[in-house]
Amino acid sequence: MTSPIDDLHTVRDYLRYASTQFAASGLYFGHGTDNVWDEAVQLVMRSLNLPLENNTLFLDARLVREERQLILERINRRITERVPLAYLLGEAWFMGMPFHVDERVLVPRSPLGELLENGLQPWLGDKSVSRVLDLCTGSGCIGIGAASVFEDALVDLADISVDALEVAESNIDLHELGDRVQCIQSDVFSNIIGQYDVILSNPPYVDAEDLADMPDEYHHEPELGLAAGSDGLDIAHRILEKAAEHLTQDGLLIVEVGNSWGAMDDAYPDLPLTWLEFENGGSGVFLVTAEALREWQKKA
Repeated sequence: MTSPIDDLHTVRDYLRYASTQFAASGLYFGHGTDNVWDEAVQLVMRSLNLPLENNTLFLDARLVREERQLILERINRRITERVPLAYLLGEAWFMGMPFHVDERVLVPRSPLGELLENGLQPWLGDKSVSRVLDLCTGSGCIGIGAASVFEDALVDLADISVDALEVAESNIDLHELGDRVQCIQSDVFSNIIGQYDVILSNPPYVDAEDLADMPDEYHHEPELGLAAGSDGLDIAHRILEKAAEHLTQDGLLIVEVGNSWGAMDDAYPDLPLTWLEFENGGSGVFLVTAEALREWQKKA
């Protein structure tokens, strides 16, 4: 791309330029935005540390050369390398909160955020929540989101990846939750001790065929956080095998399996899974109670 650095000067100029370039480049939007304009706004505004909303005051502000160069470099990388925007910025937003992200973790985008914002209702009812486990936590966004909703709960963030847990630790510090939230290195439940009122998990769930067909943007994400065997359920099978042991008597297990939901239904015809619906998009999330899990295991 030829640099137009001497022709573009204001925030408005760069928003227009980014939108035009993105529209002509066949980018895939699936990591926080779903259209050219929102992608341009997020890239330009956050590169300048400006707010994403209520920002019209800045549109005609002139940028110094260093700022212009940074924005143009990021536009170029987004187009030529297909790097997800969150990695270029080093941040992503989940439940209205910022999170540190880089290529050691998936970009936060789980519909579990909507469920948490609703306080896990109506499924939780009047049950209290004192312990939460975010299994396969990655950046820690789901568990930290849960800690923001259940303000008295202790939250464990578990992942097999030491690299991912370093990112999660940085997000615990970012949100000043070190007194209630901790990281545990664990291969699913291998190092998990005790029981939880709620277990939330967005584990790897992409089957081999879908993994091969994913847009280029997804290949910047760690394969460890995506790939889950031929049917996408390698980790989900292991979660169901042990979850009942780590749930309180009236605990809830909530797991996202995405496009592998059909294979999940076929694999567990006798387990009463509740498939959740979301107003803001997303699917393939099931909920099952501890009681149902234990009854199912007795009959198995």
